[in-house]
Amino acid sequence: MLARHPGRGGIRRFLTGPKGCEITGITCTPDGRILFVNVQHPSDGSTWPNIDGETRPRSALIAITRADAAASEVDHQEG
Repeated sequence: MLARHPGRGGIRRFLTGPKGCEITGITCTPDGRILFVNVQHPSDGSTWPNIDGETRPRSALIAITRADAAASEVDHQEG
């Protein structure tokens, strides 16, 4: 997943998923502090999200949080 800062511009890699997956369903809370990302269909060669390798790959929902003031800065620049 690539992301662009609305105030500074420039594009950076923000997120990568496990082998063979689809990154879908991206949304965030109104205050911009939590980003929700769905990871669907990781390939059979992956054990994600289980790190012990004992289970089959499966889809998951990830919540990415931020605690700094930058989230409110984005709101002010867009509004």
